[in-house]
Amino acid sequence: MGQRILPLDLQIHMIVGVPKETVPGERRVALVPELVPKLMKASLDVVVQSGAGVAAGFVDPAYAERGARLEPEVFDKADVLLKVQPPTIEEIGRMKEGSVLIGFLQPYADAAAIKALAARKITAFSMELMPRITRAQPMDALSAMSTIAGYKAVLIAASRLPKFFPLLMTAAGTVTPARVFIIGAGVAGLQAIGTAKRLGAVVEAYDTRPAVKEQVESLGARFAELGLETKDAEDKSGYAKGQSEEFYRKQQQIMSKYVTNADVVIPTALVPGQRAPVLITEEMVRGMRPGSVIVDLAAEQGGNCAITEPGKEIVRHGVVIIGPVNLPSTVPFHASEMYAKTVTNYLAHLLKEGRVHLDLDDELTRGPLVTHQGEILYEAVKTTL
Repeated sequence: MGQRILPLDLQIHMIVGVPKETVPGERRVALVPELVPKLMKASLDVVVQSGAGVAAGFVDPAYAERGARLEPEVFDKADVLLKVQPPTIEEIGRMKEGSVLIGFLQPYADAAAIKALAARKITAFSMELMPRITRAQPMDALSAMSTIAGYKAVLIAASRLPKFFPLLMTAAGTVTPARVFIIGAGVAGLQAIGTAKRLGAVVEAYDTRPAVKEQVESLGARFAELGLETKDAEDKSGYAKGQSEEFYRKQQQIMSKYVTNADVVIPTALVPGQRAPVLITEEMVRGMRPGSVIVDLAAEQGGNCAITEPGKEIVRHGVVIIGPVNLPSTVPFHASEMYAKTVTNYLAHLLKEGRVHLDLDDELTRGPLVTHQGEILYEAVKTTL
């Protein structure tokens, strides 16, 4: 008997593929077992590469028990591919032409990969570009990962500081609490403030956006008033905007006293698509007390400290300067859970009757869309390229 051929739209369910991440040090996975049934309820088949979740604590049987199929290869099978890190050029070459990719794509920094995705007619969504609006909050992967980075930065600082964080009353005398200065009160900064306060430190924080003062103070920190005009410090999508060189120069001068008085400084200031602004000069580092610690959360974009070395811990003028990269991967279990929820929420937003439906009038669809039908669509990326 001949094989029955079904119409294309009825022939199979769309396959969602989840590969094992290959970037060195990456331990996260883009889908966790508990979310497999959610995708299956949306008429999707789920294929997970064997071992994809092991580094994050999610073993293969856990996926199989929830209904996922385990395969040694998923790139050539997936109609929709969910990733954490951008695919390599070799991985892009293995993807189905015309398929959909959702993940962190680093569109400003990886021009060759973006070109390769367009050439293969991949519809690629970059989670970094999710607009910061109320409707997008359940899909805001960048904020989810920033929460982890802010938390872990404080733990790193506490482990390297040759002092206690909290006030201690002991038989040997009173130990004064550590002073922590957080620069930038976005998601990472606010989480850092909360974590440092829970550890008992005295915390001060600064942000160019005066509107966050109330949030800083609600966490028990003191907001540093620099007296600088910052009305246009935020763009329409909710991200911080770059300022003029003159602004940064004045900011450095006024901020110096807060930096030099601190035992720990955690700068978090990032501007999408640009080198991180230099907020801490070498002269400011020289003025800090020996043994003080800087954990530079902007290290991956050049660093907020002038002498940060990304991925390294160095000592200059008696100060420990740490430039961590990919901090969320150091908490892979919860990072994977949080990231997977944002990605599956976004995929659910794109689906209509079990198929990816692109409504380019919807800013949630249009905003993260980088490549489609052989074209590079995101204007900022096109300019960068």
